[in-house]
Amino acid sequence: MKRRDLITLLGGAAAWPLRARAQQAGTLRRIGFLLAAVPAAGMNPDDLGPGFTQGMRELGYVEGKDFVVEWRSAEGQYERLTDLAAELVRLKVDVIVAGSPVAVRPAQQATTTIPIVMGYSTDPVGNGFVASLARPGGNTTGLAGSSDDSAPKQLELLATIVPNLSRVAILTNPYNPNSPAVMKSVWSAAEKSRSSRCAGGSAQPTANRGCFCCVGQAKRSGGNGGE
Repeated sequence: MKRRDLITLLGGAAAWPLRARAQQAGTLRRIGFLLAAVPAAGMNPDDLGPGFTQGMRELGYVEGKDFVVEWRSAEGQYERLTDLAAELVRLKVDVIVAGSPVAVRPAQQATTTIPIVMGYSTDPVGNGFVASLARPGGNTTGLAGSSDDSAPKQLELLATIVPNLSRVAILTNPYNPNSPAVMKSVWSAAEKSRSSRCAGGSAQPTANRGCFCCVGQAKRSGGNGGE
């Protein structure tokens, strides 16, 4: 699925709770966006791509006339998500959009009544966000991705491009609920391949430089071939 199509779906998903709640004429609805890393200052719906605005328009919602967006971001400081989610609840937003999987749980802890829309999640059932894909239950719905299925394919493509591939460093975010499912799939694919073995690394967004330095040191100590 193209990114534009995904964002259009997200716009439709965010609009669903607005329609589900009976609207009074002239009422301006509030959509709360809870972001994990992207700075919220100066954000607007078009920053997500034109698909979001398009999806809302297709359902009859125009920004400024029918809805406004309250942007909140932890800017990489994930411990702030709990307070930011609580702030959106105090603002009495009509729906909370969790722009990252790491924002879903804080939103759920903040409210059991305001609808929550997941921007995407690789394993929402396994992470306990919803009861099932067919019947989510509770106040949470949204989009489920398939990065756990695509990650092994990426490893296969890398092995095709790089002759005699012997070692791959994988950088993951330990705070991201998607990471365990993705890593499990990658490790499984690596075990089946005789030409590659993986060294997994974990990092917060602010620690990426240090992780790349460690990868470079491992490369120098292990040789240059097939890495």
